[in-house]
Amino acid sequence: MNLAQLARRSGDSPALLQRPCILYVLCGLGLAFFCGCASRRTTASQPESPQPADNSDKTAEANPREGAEVTLGGKAAAGTAIPRRDAAPPNPAMSKYTEEGKASWYGVPFHGRRASNGEVYDMNKLTAAHRTLPFGTVVRVTNLSNGKSTVVRITDRGPFVDNRIIDLSMAAAREIDSIGPGVVPVRLEIVSAGIDPGSGFFTVQIGAFRDRGNAERLRERLNSEYSPIFIQPYDSPEGLFYRVRVGKVPGEDAAQRFGEKLRNKEGFMPMVVRLDQGEGAGGNE
Repeated sequence: MNLAQLARRSGDSPALLQRPCILYVLCGLGLAFFCGCASRRTTASQPESPQPADNSDKTAEANPREGAEVTLGGKAAAGTAIPRRDAAPPNPAMSKYTEEGKASWYGVPFHGRRASNGEVYDMNKLTAAHRTLPFGTVVRVTNLSNGKSTVVRITDRGPFVDNRIIDLSMAAAREIDSIGPGVVPVRLEIVSAGIDPGSGFFTVQIGAFRDRGNAERLRERLNSEYSPIFIQPYDSPEGLFYRVRVGKVPGEDAAQRFGEKLRNKEGFMPMVVRLDQGEGAGGNE
């Protein structure tokens, strides 16, 4: 039925019947327009998921302690941000001394005996033996094979083995996971301020004997060319040793040169050792 027929039945004119239809169409278009606008506003108001910025280098420079791996005891605690010991900010008063070589460790039977500085050695404390660094020097030791580090205080003299630079306590060795290997490559850095590792007096150890007579014969053989030469008794867990040491040299560099002279001329395996005031009878061979 068209509008003309509907108009004749209802008695209305066709123009009146067309008005509601036009209104319905306009309302529908308006509703669609507003819905479309509302839909676009909703989409635009949703924030994008933030992308992580690659700023790891900047973070490390600004705050090197943030989110560092836990190195206490050689174990990492998941989800815990604890500063590692080797992430301390630089201190201009600290020495720039570094040294690389091999580290060993010692425990029983030295535990409970006197160290070279007179203290009783406790293998459960973070201490170490070094041939030339002053007693009380605080040193960061980093295991170069795994990156783990510990901080120790020098209380003893040693190790008296040619290819090693430091003897760690058992506790320190545990922190850098060197208990099993026994000997590991390390880097040493002085942490304490005001330390001049090359100043002071040094001597060169050329031998250690169980028989004092052998030590004295060596001293007699060298007396005509080198002075002073002295014998230091050392009461080790394996028995009494007699260490033969040559010279009292100011400065470590000069002592190292003197040691090389003894190596080249006499065939010794020299070890430069600091001369300490009031040195005890301790140490480790």
